[in-house]
Amino acid sequence: MTRKGALRVGAAAALLAGVIWLADPATVLQAIRGVDGDWFAFGASLAILSNIVSALRWRALSVWLGQRLAAIAAVTLYFRAVALNALLPGAVVGGDVYRMLSLRRTGQPALEAGLSVMLDRLSGLWMLLIIGALACAAGAAGGSPLLPANWPGAPALGVLALLLWVAPLPALAFARRVAGRLRARAQWAERVACVAHLPAPGRQFLLQSVASALVQWLSIAAFALGGRALGVDLPAWAWAAAAAPTFLMAALPVSFGGWGTREAAAGVCLGAFGVPVAQAVGVSVLYGLFGVLQALAGSIVFALARPLAPACAPSDKG
Repeated sequence: MTRKGALRVGAAAALLAGVIWLADPATVLQAIRGVDGDWFAFGASLAILSNIVSALRWRALSVWLGQRLAAIAAVTLYFRAVALNALLPGAVVGGDVYRMLSLRRTGQPALEAGLSVMLDRLSGLWMLLIIGALACAAGAAGGSPLLPANWPGAPALGVLALLLWVAPLPALAFARRVAGRLRARAQWAERVACVAHLPAPGRQFLLQSVASALVQWLSIAAFALGGRALGVDLPAWAWAAAAAPTFLMAALPVSFGGWGTREAAAGVCLGAFGVPVAQAVGVSVLYGLFGVLQALAGSIVFALARPLAPACAPSDKG
C-alpha cells in the first residue's frame, strides 16, 4: 500500500472511531446487539439485488457503447469490484478502475471501457440527487413536521428534480456538437465523435434512468430495513431523503469502503429526523455490513471464477 493509501485508511479509521465515540460506543454496541435478524437478512437480500441490477445496468451501457459483455460476466466483474472497494482505500474508485481495466484486457477500446464505468457511476449519483429532491418534495407536500419550517415547498422541489433528470440531455446535445467539429482534427477526436453519435440515445437515457432508479430504491430500502432491524421507524420519504446524502458521502474517494464518511453522514441526516445518534450510526454500520457480506462473496468469485477471455472487438486506435 502506498503512503497516500495508508493515510486514507488511517483517516477513515479515525473518522469512524470519532463518530462512534461521539455517539457513545457502549450505546452503539447495545443498539447493534439488539438487531432483528429477519429484518437484517431482508435488508442484505435487497442490497445484493441492488448490486445485481447495478451490474446489469452497467452491462446495458457497455453494450450500447459497442462492447461485448455477457450478463454473467458483468455480474462477476461487478462483485469482484465490490470486493476491491472493501479492501482498497478510495471508496468506489478501486473497483471502478478494476472494471475498466478488465474490459481493456478483453480487447475493448479504452475510450468506451472508461466511459461505460464513468457514466454508470455518474448515473447512480445523479439519480440519488433526483430521488433526494423527490423525497423532500413528498415530505413537504404532506406538511411533515420533520422538515424545517423554511424548507422549499413541494412544487419547487419537484421542479428541481425534473431539471436534474433532464440535465443530461442538453449535455449530450452539446457533446455531439463539439465532437462533430473535432471529427477531422485528430484520430482520437473521430473516436469521440463516433461515441457521441451512437444511435438511440433517448432510449438509452430512459433505460439508464429506470435502471438507476431501481438500483437506488433497492439500496434505500436496504438502508431502511437496517433501520427497522434496530427499531427505527421513519416514513419512506424520510429514509430516501436521509439516504441520498449518506450514500453520496460514502462514495467520496477519501474513505475506506465508505466507512467513516457514511457513519458521519448518517448521524447527521438521520439525526435531523429525530433518530438518536447511536441508532443512526448503528443503522449505517448495518448497511456497511451488507457491503462486507457482498465483498466476501466477491472474494470467492475472485478465487473461483475464470478471467474473461479476450473478445473479438475492434482494436483501440485512440
